[in-house]
Amino acid sequence: MTTSSDAFTRRDSFRVLGAAAVAAATAPTVALAAEQAEPPKLKGRIKQCCTRGMFRKMPIDEACRTAKALGLHGLDLIGKNEWPALKEHGLVASMVHSAGSIKDGLNNKDKHPEFLKQFREGIAAAAEFGWKRVITMAGDRKGLTDAEGMANCVPVLKEAVKIAADHDVTICMELLNSKVNHPGYMCDKTAWGVELCKRVDSPRFKLLYDIYHMQIMEGDVIRTITDNIQHIGHFHTAGNPGRKDLDEEQELFYPAIMRAIAKLTEEGKYNGYVAHEFGAKKGLDSIRQAIQLCDV
Repeated sequence: MTTSSDAFTRRDSFRVLGAAAVAAATAPTVALAAEQAEPPKLKGRIKQCCTRGMFRKMPIDEACRTAKALGLHGLDLIGKNEWPALKEHGLVASMVHSAGSIKDGLNNKDKHPEFLKQFREGIAAAAEFGWKRVITMAGDRKGLTDAEGMANCVPVLKEAVKIAADHDVTICMELLNSKVNHPGYMCDKTAWGVELCKRVDSPRFKLLYDIYHMQIMEGDVIRTITDNIQHIGHFHTAGNPGRKDLDEEQELFYPAIMRAIAKLTEEGKYNGYVAHEFGAKKGLDSIRQAIQLCDV
């Protein structure tokens, strides 16, 4: 979970909202013009979103209008104070915060009471708005072995999934790379995350599979996704190396990856979202390119 360094600007949003919205940009009716802009016709086999960080230079209403005009389903990793605006614009918060952080996560058993409080509050708040996915983190190793860290995560998650089940919400732990971006992070391999899912043994706990991060750590992305889809509840995208655009300057071939996810969706094995989270080199054009590339 990282924030892109090259987010959309206000000027970018006017471009995506089309000529009508641009013409009205200095008038009070700009919001109406934006809402009336027709979203692009997408195949829709992949339910695409973007992280809030990619629109961070925009006020929330403008970000929502831009997301809708791009054909996105919603925004990822968005603060609670902005949830009402998403509802007003008919968008979803595809992933919201619950408990723990990258550096101080669930493998810290001393903080389990605090984390359970965060789970109770975060899950209840998400459910009130109808959001279905909340994020959590394993935390840094800080001298723990992987086995010790997993043993520490299991009991708090076994309690948390009871809360999640009561609210029809799924908790997702993000897989991050510890090689480049997050040195020391524990949940840095799919196999570790899958084993944790098996020990928690609940459909209310899954993994947030970040394609960029796992390409760095292990590669073999399509096979790994296909073999472990029952334990995956969400996806993030970005180009590698650099966590930039999904273009020809990076090594991942996203159309093939998206076709694999679309097939798993059609087989009833996956029902979540794919959220873009990268530093857009060309602003709006980069986001539009990613959406079209992943619309397989």
